[in-house]
Amino acid sequence: MHFKYPEILYFLFLLVIPIIVHLFQLRRFKKEYFTNVRFLKNLVVQTRKSSQLKKWLLLITRMLLLAALIIAFAQPFSNAKDTSNANNSLFIILDNSFSMQAKGEKGELLKRSVEDILQEIPENQTFSLLTNDQNYWDTDISSIQKDLQQIIYSNNSFDLETQIGKINSKTSNAAKDIIVITDGIGLKSKDIDAANKGLLTHFIIPKSQKQSNVSIDSIYISDTQDNFYDIAVNVSAFGKADGNLSMALYNNDKLIAKTLLKLDKSKVIVPFKITKADFHGYVQIEDNALEYDNTYYFSIESPKKTSVISIGEDNLAGFLNRIYTTEEFDYQNSTIQKLDYSLLQDQDVVVLNELSEIPEALQTNLKAFTAEGGSVIVIPSKSMTVENGSSFLSKFGNYQFLKYGDQEKKVSTIAFDNPLYKGVFEKKVDNFEYPTTYTSFDIKSSAIAALKYADQSSFLSIISHKAGKVYVFSAPLNKQNSNFQNSPLIVPTFYNMAQASANAAITAIKIGSDQSFSAFTSLGKDAVLKVENANESFIPMQKVFNKKVTLSFADNPSTSGNYQVMNNGQKIALVSFNYDRSESDLSNIDKDLLDKLNTTESIDSILSTIKSDRTDNSFWKWFIALCLLFLLTEIAIQKFIK
Repeated sequence: MHFKYPEILYFLFLLVIPIIVHLFQLRRFKKEYFTNVRFLKNLVVQTRKSSQLKKWLLLITRMLLLAALIIAFAQPFSNAKDTSNANNSLFIILDNSFSMQAKGEKGELLKRSVEDILQEIPENQTFSLLTNDQNYWDTDISSIQKDLQQIIYSNNSFDLETQIGKINSKTSNAAKDIIVITDGIGLKSKDIDAANKGLLTHFIIPKSQKQSNVSIDSIYISDTQDNFYDIAVNVSAFGKADGNLSMALYNNDKLIAKTLLKLDKSKVIVPFKITKADFHGYVQIEDNALEYDNTYYFSIESPKKTSVISIGEDNLAGFLNRIYTTEEFDYQNSTIQKLDYSLLQDQDVVVLNELSEIPEALQTNLKAFTAEGGSVIVIPSKSMTVENGSSFLSKFGNYQFLKYGDQEKKVSTIAFDNPLYKGVFEKKVDNFEYPTTYTSFDIKSSAIAALKYADQSSFLSIISHKAGKVYVFSAPLNKQNSNFQNSPLIVPTFYNMAQASANAAITAIKIGSDQSFSAFTSLGKDAVLKVENANESFIPMQKVFNKKVTLSFADNPSTSGNYQVMNNGQKIALVSFNYDRSESDLSNIDKDLLDKLNTTESIDSILSTIKSDRTDNSFWKWFIALCLLFLLTEIAIQKFIK
């Protein structure tokens, strides 16, 4: 025990006062003898003994009262358990990802957590609050009460390691207390390691009442007909789904179709048929779990003419001119000597038609071209060197020309499941008239083979590079080297390679992804494109070409929905955005990892523990209570002991 004012203990010498008083009050009794005092004498002896006992009790009680009073004024205390962290800064990390929409016993997890913060944090407590997308440094409850009450769910997944990094960068040398409020979905070992690295971290894990959820994951065009699109909706069911759900399709908020979704397995594909025209709407289900993944927005624009440029000699481009007709394609041919490199920016497809050499400048342009979603078709020349061809193709992946041989080979295998040939054949064909090549390059590649020779080497390979594709033939296609131009395969092959780059597809961009979008328009000087809907408007990053503008969105927009691309107030394109679905699986919790956490039920219990561990224990109140007790004892002695 320690004393705040130990000098007051000198007053304990005052204890001699009641002793002195007691001694002065001791009087001697004289004996008086009477003739017959037998009974009276016994009574007097008994009274003298009782009086002495009373005086001794009063002396002890008064000394104890005075001692307790002096010790109380000296303010005795004992040291706190944790004095080293008494001045720690308090940080609260609040997970406001979409999984916190799940419902617990008292409502949505996020809303309940916000109420607990507002109710349990003292008004005079200074702290910092970090959410998935906002930071409030060195604040208090009254300052951020309105912001907390209006907090919205974030598209950013909860990343504890990143949040800990923010805290350490803000106050790297200060001691810290960290309270983490999260449902635990997506927590990883590295997050826990970061939280426990020299920090006092407490976890509050609110739990949802059920783990089941249904999510719309994606939509794609499964088939294209003359007047209709067949679209397919991918749906995932996590946990035990609750029977059947209703699914509705809307175009511009107008109901187009409705169906009953039968959840008999974890992955379900729901088909719809829509007219072949502009579509700007969404698919929606009625699920009482998470709300954010119940709606999937998408846009389809009427297909434009696909821009194709072939680079090569005019006498080799006749078959391309017959395939890429003016009704569906904007086709042109240029020799390498007369090529205007600025034209590449406005193309959907570039065909390298038997070039003897691919210049380095062209290689660089085509790499950027494919990264932005363009397609390149490579038809090698007999005179192309292995080094030049391999140097170009290696920019897109593991693909090399090895040597040029004059061995006759016959194409014998078609990848019917490849999107390039999907819908071309009603069934797999066995007696197909396959083309032959007389000379070809040996290749080394891990790329997908759409067409193979009889020896299983690749005749047509497909390389994916970022948003674009590179199609590579292993042999020249001129009539002297191959009869491929006369084969039934040539039209669907080249047609589908070009149409794969066209914009006649679903636009549904994931918010926060690096996916770009091309709006076909010409911008005036200092003009910019704007993306907007009724609730939000922003200007994306944009790269301007002659006839199109490539847009990159970063973390915009903040909310999912259907948007329009505007040029000086005029709508030029349709685009839709959706939230990332990574929070949809409510069972994605590592329970073994949670067992390693320092978990607590409430903020109030954490703060109470911190206060009790770091506050000195003061005992002066106990000694005041003892003073009162001794005072009452003295009163009782005076009253009841004669």
